[in-house]
Amino acid sequence: MKKIMLCCSAGMSTSMLMKKMIEEAAKRNLDVDIQAFGASEFDQKAPNFQCVLLGPQIKYMQADLQKKADAYGIKVEPINMMDYGMQKGDKVLDHALSLID
Repeated sequence: MKKIMLCCSAGMSTSMLMKKMIEEAAKRNLDVDIQAFGASEFDQKAPNFQCVLLGPQIKYMQADLQKKADAYGIKVEPINMMDYGMQKGDKVLDHALSLID
C-alpha cells in the first residue's frame, strides 16, 4: 500500500483534493492510503507516510519540513499550483506516486 500525506494550513483545502485522488486511485485499482492534515500535525503524522505533498499556501515551509522528513527518508514537495487549483486528482496522484517509486 502506498501512503500519501497531503498537508496545508488547516487540512481543509487539501481534503477536497484528497477525495479526487482517492477516486482516481480507485479507477486505477491502486492500493493507496491518502490523508490530509494541517501543517501543525506534520511532526506527528508525517512519519506514517511515504511522501508528503504541500498545498501551495504553505510551500514556503518545504525546506523546514523536508529537514524533519529526512530522518524518515520521506520526500516533501509542493503540489503544482495549477493542478491544485483545478483539483486535478489524477495529476497530483501521479506526482505523489513518482516520489514513492
